[in-house]
Amino acid sequence: MAPITLSTDVKSSSVSVVASPDACNKKMRNSLLERRKPFASVSTGEEKPFDFFRTLFEGFIAGGTAGVVVETALYPIDTIKTRLQAVRGGGKINLKGLYSGLAGNLAGVLPASALFVGVYEPTKQTLLKMFPDNLSAAAHLSAGAIGGLAASLIRVPTEVIKQRMQTGQFTSAPDAVRLIASKEGFKGLYAGYGSFLLRDLPFDAIQFCIYEQLRIGYKAAARRDLNDPENAIIGAFAGALTGAITTPLDVIKTRLMVQGSANQYKGIFDCVQTIVREEGPPALLKGIGPRVLWIGIGGSIFFGVLESTKRFLAQRRPTLPEHSDTKQD
Repeated sequence: MAPITLSTDVKSSSVSVVASPDACNKKMRNSLLERRKPFASVSTGEEKPFDFFRTLFEGFIAGGTAGVVVETALYPIDTIKTRLQAVRGGGKINLKGLYSGLAGNLAGVLPASALFVGVYEPTKQTLLKMFPDNLSAAAHLSAGAIGGLAASLIRVPTEVIKQRMQTGQFTSAPDAVRLIASKEGFKGLYAGYGSFLLRDLPFDAIQFCIYEQLRIGYKAAARRDLNDPENAIIGAFAGALTGAITTPLDVIKTRLMVQGSANQYKGIFDCVQTIVREEGPPALLKGIGPRVLWIGIGGSIFFGVLESTKRFLAQRRPTLPEHSDTKQD
């Protein structure tokens, strides 16, 4: 007969009798197995309201920081891309004033990027808990589209003003807002809204889905967290690929936004038909080089800064007091 062993239960502070050391060891092994989770799996524990709002807040901060850094660094490339897409036929573009409209654009990029990531992160976490592991891509696609839809309320007026300044129609953001509103009404600030959603919702959904799925696969293979250069490389690939795929949508969006009160195009389908008829199908790929370069580099910077900022904020979270029933090691 095995010796009787006394063990103290820390949770209840009571003394219990264990029949065998083997049984005790088996119980400890089972406890360790229960706490062990697959490396790339998603926690399905109940999320408290504090965690949700913390994720929302940290998403705002990280998204705003990443958006401002990217926009400032790559604004000249974006200006060249816009001018290439806006010019009709074989006209030449002006390479002066490549930072035209940057200050006004940052005033919109900061809240738009903050709103996008602030909505995306808690939405992603919520959907990942609802969907099975094999449908995590659907959660990322849906969260990206929802975040893009929320941010579009700020992005579209910002984009309209930025692109008209880039094409030389206005010299300052306040003048652009005032003149657009007086000549075209409030709806002028949302010119091309439908085409913007047509471009940006698929773009946001595809880019973030590719990025998240590549990170999950890489982490599962490497069995460790990714460092900043690895996040940046994955972000660059996701951004460049998505940028190339959505270039025709970007061309349509640009044409509709910069046409102003001239109303050269009656809508999305008329814009496509007119471009193909007058300039040929290749015109739908105008600016693909600068766009892929801009979004590829932008994806590298954005996701690198985003993950760094999220990690920085996570390291400075207040330590929550442990519950009385938590096992002490």
